[in-house]
Amino acid sequence: MSTMPPVGSTTQATDAWEDGAKEADFKPLTHEEALQWRSSQPALSAWRLVGVQLLVGLAVGALTWLFTQSVSLASSVLYGAASVVIPTALMAWGMTSSALSRRAAGHVISMFMGFVLWEGVKILLSVAMLWSAPRIVPDLNWLALVVGLVVVLKVYWFGFWIQTRR
Repeated sequence: MSTMPPVGSTTQATDAWEDGAKEADFKPLTHEEALQWRSSQPALSAWRLVGVQLLVGLAVGALTWLFTQSVSLASSVLYGAASVVIPTALMAWGMTSSALSRRAAGHVISMFMGFVLWEGVKILLSVAMLWSAPRIVPDLNWLALVVGLVVVLKVYWFGFWIQTRR
C-alpha cells in the first residue's frame, strides 16, 4: 500500500509551492508614490567618493611614512592611491559635467554609452599610470604601491556598506 497520492492529484502542501501562491499581488507605483520614493533615497555623489578616496590615500601614505620613516615607501603608497583617485576623478568629471552627459540625461542608452566610454578612459589611465610608475617614483616599492591601490579601491565597498546602513 502506497502513501503517495496518485499522479495528477494535488494536495494542499504542493499547492503552497506553486508559483505565485505566496507572493503578494504586484502593484505599480503612481507617479506621486514614485517621486516620494525617489526623494527618500539618499543621493549618491561621485565627487564625495573621490574625496573620500583622496583622504584615505593621503591617510595611508601618512601612516606609512609615520611608521616606517621611509619616503620611498610612502611615495609608492601615494602613487598607488593616485593611480585610482586621478582616473576616478576624471571619470566623475566626465560623467557629471560634460555637455554630452547633459544632453543624454533622458536617454538611458546614451547615458550607458557615456558610462562605458568614461570607464574605459579610467581603466586606460590607471594602466598608463601603473606602467609609468618605475619612471616617476624614485626607489619604487611595488608592494607598497599595490597596498595603496587596493586600500583606495576598497573605499567603493566601504561606501556601499555605509549607504546600505542608512
